[in-house]
Order: sequence, then C-alpha cells, then structure tokens
Amino acid sequence: MRFLPTQLPGVLVIEPDRFDDGRGFFLETYHRRKFEEGGVREVFVQDNHSRSLRGVLRGLHFQTGRPQGKLVRVVRGEVFDVAVDLRRGSPTFGRWHAVVLGGESQRMLYVPPGLAHGFCVLSEEADFLYKCTDFYAPEGDRGVRWNDPDLGIDWPLESPILSEKDARLPLLRDVPREELAAWEGG
Repeated sequence: MRFLPTQLPGVLVIEPDRFDDGRGFFLETYHRRKFEEGGVREVFVQDNHSRSLRGVLRGLHFQTGRPQGKLVRVVRGEVFDVAVDLRRGSPTFGRWHAVVLGGESQRMLYVPPGLAHGFCVLSEEADFLYKCTDFYAPEGDRGVRWNDPDLGIDWPLESPILSEKDARLPLLRDVPREELAAWEGG
C-alpha cells in the first residue's frame, strides 16, 4: 500500500496493492497498522455509501464542531474528487487538490478533518464509499459553493446536477471564521 502526499498537508492519495488472477482481484482497503504507518492515525467510526448519476456534484461539504476526516473511494464508476483546505491558519488555506477516483484504479483519498470535500461523477453512475473519523452531526453540517471563484476549482463540467442545499451554499468569504477548524499542523 502506498501513501502519496499531496500539496495539502495531511491529504494523501492511497494506492492499495491489488492482486489479480483468473478469478478476479483482491485488495485491502483498510489496515489500521498500515494506515498509521502511512500517516493516518485517526480512528474511523462511520461508513457511508452513495450512488450518483453522471453530472451529479456533491459538495463542497464540511462539518463544524466535530470536523470529520474522510477516507474516500469509488467501487464502481469514476469521479473527480476534490479536497479544499479550510483550516484557519493553514499555509495552504483556500487551496484545493483533485484526483480522479474509480473502480478500476482503486485509488483512495484521505481528507483530514478541517477540509471541505466534494466530487462530481464522470461515468454513467458511481458508487462512492467513505469512512468518517466522527459521526455525522446535522447541526454542524456546512459547505462552500462548488464554483466559488476565489477557490477556482477546475471542475470537468459546467452545469452540474446539484441538490437544493448545495446550490445555496455560501462563498468561502461568507463563511464565519469561527466555523472553520483551526490548523493543528507543525
């Protein structure tokens, strides 16, 4: 298993070892000891699964009070996955990292607490799985608009299918500073 750092502190692309033979394939998607050695020390407490159609964009979401780290992967289909650094005081505040995740590559992305996360579907459908480091807390559910010009995310689509909630998300400059997690890096 390879843990590849990105330009955002704590955000990792994870490439599991895959073993193929005439029957199909096998891979480990999570091994606590290997993840700790790779830099992911948080404990995961909740697993989620979503299915979305081509052109759906979910995000950019984050949680206040009890920020969630996420280990995300796609088991069927393909998505353009984005993490945005929203940690107050972070040297990369407001910067983003994107990676294409898919059922064929089996790559994963670890998004630490304090970052916003979102994805858009590139295939006809995509099954998206993610492990969270804290439980969902509806009272802390927040987000930033997907097309915030200050972020400048280079999404591979112009007119996504959005939920009503995501369509009304604020720009980052309009999010109260106290709702953003503090940078705890070194």
